[in-house]
Amino acid sequence: MTKFLLTLHVLAAVVTVGPVTVAASMFPPSARRALAAPGDARALATVLTLHRICRVYAVVAVAVPVFGLATANTMHVLGSPWLVTSIALTVAAAGVLAAVMLPRQSSLLAALGDEGRVQEPAAVARAAGRLAMYTGMFNLLWATVTVLMIVRPGSTTGA
Repeated sequence: MTKFLLTLHVLAAVVTVGPVTVAASMFPPSARRALAAPGDARALATVLTLHRICRVYAVVAVAVPVFGLATANTMHVLGSPWLVTSIALTVAAAGVLAAVMLPRQSSLLAALGDEGRVQEPAAVARAAGRLAMYTGMFNLLWATVTVLMIVRPGSTTGA
């Protein structure tokens, strides 16, 4: 059962967290391109699609900690420091995504409007820069969780 749950956990992470990190990373530069080309329907469509990917996959990514906790329970490692740290970092990453990144993406989309024309392009460009910073923090949190999941200090796997 442990191998099955671990497989589901890893697949869920790859299939859900991967697309969110890529789409979120692509969003700020795509928003800047849409800002630089007012009225470019394709640039605006790209930004809308990236935001949709982030929203949808963020919800589906709930499967990652669910399968992860089930796996940890079967492995009897729920109290391990590396796992507790990973859980805390996962909660932090989810918080950054839900409370900061998605609302800021929505604000940028609202500023771009239906036709990509904005009233204050400099402010929107600054907002895209700040969003890029938060996206980097999100990605760094996930990279740290990934390293902890692979290295697992005190692991008995011999790796």
